[in-house]
Amino acid sequence: MKNNNIVALNTPAQDVLSELLMTGAQQLLTQAVEAEVVTLLAQYQELLTESGLQGIVRNGHLPERTIQTGLGDIGVKIPKVRDRTGQGIKFNSGLVPPYLKRAKTIEELLPWLYLKGISTGDFKDALAGLLGADAKGLSSNTISRLKQTWESEYGQWRKRDLSKRRYVYIWADGVYCNVRQDDKLCLLVIMGSDSTGRKEIIGLTDGYRESEASWLELLEQLTEQGFKVPPEVAVGDGALGFWKAVTKHWPTTKHQRCWVHKTANVLNKVPKAMQPKVKENLHDIWMSDSRANAEKAFDLCLRKYEVKYPKAMHCLQKDRDKMLTFYDFPAEHWGHIRTSNPIESVFATVRLRTTRTKNCGSRITTLAMAFKLMHTAQKRWHRLRGYQLLADVIEGVQFKDGIRVEQDAA
Repeated sequence: MKNNNIVALNTPAQDVLSELLMTGAQQLLTQAVEAEVVTLLAQYQELLTESGLQGIVRNGHLPERTIQTGLGDIGVKIPKVRDRTGQGIKFNSGLVPPYLKRAKTIEELLPWLYLKGISTGDFKDALAGLLGADAKGLSSNTISRLKQTWESEYGQWRKRDLSKRRYVYIWADGVYCNVRQDDKLCLLVIMGSDSTGRKEIIGLTDGYRESEASWLELLEQLTEQGFKVPPEVAVGDGALGFWKAVTKHWPTTKHQRCWVHKTANVLNKVPKAMQPKVKENLHDIWMSDSRANAEKAFDLCLRKYEVKYPKAMHCLQKDRDKMLTFYDFPAEHWGHIRTSNPIESVFATVRLRTTRTKNCGSRITTLAMAFKLMHTAQKRWHRLRGYQLLADVIEGVQFKDGIRVEQDAA
């Protein structure tokens, strides 16, 4: 009996954003409290003991405690300081007072804060909702230190060494957001899956309208960081700039157009009443268990609709050879490489946040915000299904219709 290679498209879990908010809220709270204690130490840095030692120093942390929120319990450790001068100077967090057990309005506060972005003004307004406008932790210095920390982390990350990693598949996407009222910033992001099946963000920068030059600059930057071996497959939507850049920089890399994007683009060109039927025919293509059956389903779809909906069928036909690349790779990987959903689910939250942050101040702040969001998200990503087969892909083993092709003995 013939093996069934059908692999369904992965659908992002509906609670991804909730989990992301939970993790982001905990990290945000930890960083904010840390910024508070740094501000206190800076305030008393000139206070010395009689012997010339620093008067106020760190002294570990209090035991972790939890704060009940609308997102769930958030754990937090409050830093301690030691006053060597005997003046009784202590550190009390303005954001998390000693007896705060439950944040009554945090179910609105933290999601709003996390979706607003890293705008200084938004930060102050949002955090004030926790304890009131007079909260001691809401100084401009504290907020400024948080922004500087994020920007520094992004700067270090984009210079890290990639020479010891082998990325087999990559996914790419771009998103537009309003950084200033009169300026458009396009964020360019590349996700990669290494030889062990682990996915991570490997490139993030800004560019001009997803142009070839902007994408090429990012690819060249990754090469300078040690990304020397071209990936086997690049996955993305129909943005021409990216594909031109990939062809020029990695001529041996195969192209796979995203079926989710293609389906949406085709359906936008047919009447709403016909969309369910057309969608069913499109599913018959990528759900086929072999390239031959996919080609038959492709031809059937074109015959049924090209007369009545020529624009829709032209949109489908023009990328035909790039839509079926996944059949030359392990069937276990099909659900990952025939769609850019792995990166789309992350960018969905970036779009949500940046569209609500009209004046976040600067391009570097926006890049730092996107970096923090994606870096948090990737901690929850799972390995590729069938990651053990990546070794075969790297070695150049041939696959036909998702099944390994056994070489005949000479």
